[in-house]
Amino acid sequence: MASDNPDQGRANTTPRQMALALFEDMFDLGLPVNEASREIGYQRNNFFTEIVNMGLPARRFLDAAYFLVAQEPQPLNQFDVELNYFKWLMRYDSRNLKHLRTIADEAQNAKIRVTNTPGDRDPREDDLWVQVQLIGLVAFHRGRIRFDVHPTLVPHIRDPRTSHWLSLRISTAFTRSLARAIYDKVLPSVPSGRTDWIPLDVMRTWPGKIGANAAIFKYFKRDWLEPAVKEINEISDIELSYETRTESTSSKKIDRIRFVLRRKETADAVMASLADASHVYKVLKDEFNLSPRQFTEISENRDAWTDERIQQAIEYTRFRLHRGQVKKSPSGYLMRALRDNWKMSDAERTMVEVQAKLLTTEVQGGAEKDESRAAVVQSIASRDEESRARLNEEAQRGREYYVASDTKTRRDFVRAWVASREGKLMLRRMKLEPAEVTEDDILTRAELGWYLGQFVYGRLNASRSARG
Repeated sequence: MASDNPDQGRANTTPRQMALALFEDMFDLGLPVNEASREIGYQRNNFFTEIVNMGLPARRFLDAAYFLVAQEPQPLNQFDVELNYFKWLMRYDSRNLKHLRTIADEAQNAKIRVTNTPGDRDPREDDLWVQVQLIGLVAFHRGRIRFDVHPTLVPHIRDPRTSHWLSLRISTAFTRSLARAIYDKVLPSVPSGRTDWIPLDVMRTWPGKIGANAAIFKYFKRDWLEPAVKEINEISDIELSYETRTESTSSKKIDRIRFVLRRKETADAVMASLADASHVYKVLKDEFNLSPRQFTEISENRDAWTDERIQQAIEYTRFRLHRGQVKKSPSGYLMRALRDNWKMSDAERTMVEVQAKLLTTEVQGGAEKDESRAAVVQSIASRDEESRARLNEEAQRGREYYVASDTKTRRDFVRAWVASREGKLMLRRMKLEPAEVTEDDILTRAELGWYLGQFVYGRLNASRSARG
């Protein structure tokens, strides 16, 4: 893929770099993707919820392939990655390559179809009918996988107009084909709270092969539907129940179903919609104390409220807090910034950089305290002084740990921070190329040093929590 070429790797997107870093950290430990501490996923086009008659492994195969397609900055004709990385993304733990080829074959046989012909009449010459394979060529060779996707599908994968967040951490945790198929189908309907009525015969085609006794509703409910609903409610970011009805008042045969949905008001629900969940959720919850209702609003507006827009709103709210301009609720102010797309101007950002540089110098005790700097410190003081002092102390502790570490550890910290979302965002704002940033660049730029310290402290804190 593009990132295998050093000249093109600089332009690659953060989610793919993050996934590679997680793979490197977890693969040697034998940990699957669904146990990742950070979210891995992409905005999947609602169009692809129409996929039916496909088993669980083939769905995972397509998820991994489409995740890789979605991360490319430019459309490609063919994709080529390490096979172990691909298998990790689809949570395939076996070394049975013969079985993996069977899964690839099922994925290749799957097609998506679009037509405007009503179901109650035969097609006519002027009707629309389009059918395309969901994945084309697949090749395994020397520990790598190469595949391609039809050019008409690539734009729908890379830049969907109507979409929902698909978490590989959640989707790979499913063990029942029907549970995964229902989850896929209902995701676009979560904001509205319910699906339309669905014919049961149609739903029975969703998971691929199904037992003959599934044609009888009481067995279908006992052996398929109820276990699927239970699994969705236990492991996913949504909760659902269902309603059934008969075709007519005179009939006793249940043939319709619809699902009632709501997104869980938990960290998992937020992580399912935030691409950089572990960091963003911590900021929104711990620093701004967002309510479950506010988290739900963010989750339901992910099409417009991108990761960058959320970061801009956080930055803007912090700036106003430091200037004492937030009079009531910081969380409410942040939500207004999100809704109205408020962001800092270049002039304001330059001012903050200058002030942060002076403040960092004071925290490190490396500069003489004078009246000029005291005036700057006073100008950026806010009612949230305790929070700011805590953040500065964390950054200082992280920097001290970094400076005391050996060369390899420092290099690993720099590599991880440069590949992180917050690191990439900061470097982009300062017009620096991630691949060209050195340790000296970070340490000589006060603001970069502050954010690296925060990152190192966060890693240390997470490691302590895991050990605890």
